[in-house]
Amino acid sequence: MIAPVSDIVRTQMSRRRFAGWLVAGSAMAFAGGCSAKPAVQGTFPVRFSDAEWRKRLTPEQYYILREAGTERPFTSPLLKEHRRGTFVCAADGNALFSSATKFESGTGWPSFWQPLKGGIGTSTDRSFGTTRTEVHCTRCGGHLGHVFDDGPQPTGLRYCMNGDALLFRPA
Repeated sequence: MIAPVSDIVRTQMSRRRFAGWLVAGSAMAFAGGCSAKPAVQGTFPVRFSDAEWRKRLTPEQYYILREAGTERPFTSPLLKEHRRGTFVCAADGNALFSSATKFESGTGWPSFWQPLKGGIGTSTDRSFGTTRTEVHCTRCGGHLGHVFDDGPQPTGLRYCMNGDALLFRPA
């Protein structure tokens, strides 16, 4: 008997997620909790010295936003945030995502299918032996996460963000 298409797709998605977890876990173990690289380079409207960023951000925020780190999956309180509002950059308050585009991806990080216009920029991330699209804040250059092409319609994209890089502002 041939399995229904929906069961095949679900199995493939589960295998893909499992493989992704293996790769992510291996990469994080290999890195020993260290970040892969510094945050995206460039000139941004909001700039501070390294010492000033350390004063303004929590250690977790600094690690993610300024050193391109990644928080442990399923640790962000923003996973359970379902109110109407806007997700902003924790470093400078730049509006990034509307709560209307948030969805439950099951990956362990807050996920969105579309950013707010002008809120994010992207760059190529070749860390850990793979090529991914990194997402950063357009105002401060802070690392937010990555974008993948396995999200829901209408965009088919999954903006997988670190919760410690975001703050939520209710509507």
